[in-house]
Amino acid sequence: MTELTASTSVWLDFLKQNGARFDADGAELLGFGPTAPAPETLESFMAPLTGLGLIGVAGDDAASFLHSQLTNDVERLDTSAARLAGYCSPKGRLLASFLVWRNAETIFLQLPRALQPAIQKRLQMFVLRAKAKLSDQGAATAVIGLAGPAARNSLAEWYPVLPAEPYAKIDNANGTLIRVADASGSARYQWITTPELAIAAWPKLAQHLTPTSPQAWRLSEIRSGVPGITAATQEQFVPQMVNFELVGGVNFKKGCYPGQEIVARSQYLGKLKRRTMLATIDSDAALAGNEVFSSADPQQPCGMVVNAERAGEGRSLALVEMKLAAADGEVHLGSATGPALHFHDLPYELADPQ
Repeated sequence: MTELTASTSVWLDFLKQNGARFDADGAELLGFGPTAPAPETLESFMAPLTGLGLIGVAGDDAASFLHSQLTNDVERLDTSAARLAGYCSPKGRLLASFLVWRNAETIFLQLPRALQPAIQKRLQMFVLRAKAKLSDQGAATAVIGLAGPAARNSLAEWYPVLPAEPYAKIDNANGTLIRVADASGSARYQWITTPELAIAAWPKLAQHLTPTSPQAWRLSEIRSGVPGITAATQEQFVPQMVNFELVGGVNFKKGCYPGQEIVARSQYLGKLKRRTMLATIDSDAALAGNEVFSSADPQQPCGMVVNAERAGEGRSLALVEMKLAAADGEVHLGSATGPALHFHDLPYELADPQ
C-alpha cells in the first residue's frame, strides 16, 4: 500500500533535484539545502507534506459506512467543506485522526502515512455488505502545505478565489485547495494535486514562499491547537482529552460509532479533568508519547505529549495532554526533575462540556 508509484517517485525525485534532503530511509524530508532557514524561524513557507497518506472510500454506501465509524458527521459533508474526524477503539480511545473531504465520487481520509496500512485494513474489516470500496489514493497525489501572510498571493494563479474560512474547500482543474485551521494569525492551506501539477507550480510558488521541510508545517499545526494522533499515541486519548471536540472533530448529535458511549459520557457526565495545553519545553528532544510529571505529585505522570517539534536550540513546542489541576504548578518532561514546561494560550477557549 505504501510502495512508491511512478508518480510519487517523479515528485520525490523533483524535490531532491531542487535541494530536498531526506533521511537515510528516504521516508522523512529533512529540509532544503544545507543553508536553508530553520523551520521555526519561517513566517511564510511551503512544505511538501510527504508524510501524509490518503485513503479513498467510494461506492453507494461510502458516506453511511464512514458515518457509522467516525466521530463526525460524514453523511452531511458536502463538496465545499472539509472537516476533522476521529476513529476510536470500542473503549473510546483515538486510533487515528483524519482530515476528511469529498468530491462527487469519493470521500477522502487524510492521516499519517505510517498509520495508513493498519487503519485502512481495520476499516475494510467492517465494510461487510456495505457498498464501499477503500483504496490508497496517496500514490497519485502530491500535497503542499502553504502558510503565512504570503500564502494567499502565491496561490492566485491557480485559485483566484480562495476558501474564505477554515475548513472551506475549493476544487478546480488544478486539484483541491483546503483552508485548514489558522496559526499565528495567518491562514494555512493544503493543496492536493497531481505530482505533475505540483512540479510545474513549485518554481512559481517559490517566488513568494520559502521551501522547507514538513517540520515547519507540523509546528504550525501545534500552534493552531489541532492535535494529530501518531503511532506513539494511538489508544491513549478519549477525544475530549486532546480538545478534539473544541476544534470541530466530534459531532455529539450523530448516530453510533465505535466508542461513542464513552465519548458521550465524557462529554455529559461531570466536568472534564484533563485537557491538552500548548507548551514550550526546555528540551529540543521532546517526542509524542513522552510522559510529563508534576512537581506536586512526582511519583506518577500527570500527562503525555500529544505532538512535539523542535523549535530552536534546546527548545520544543508541544501539545500536552494533562490533568488541568497540574497546570497550576511546575510540570516537567520525563520526570519531576526533567526539562520544564512553560504554558501558552491556545487559539481557542478550553470550554467545559455543555
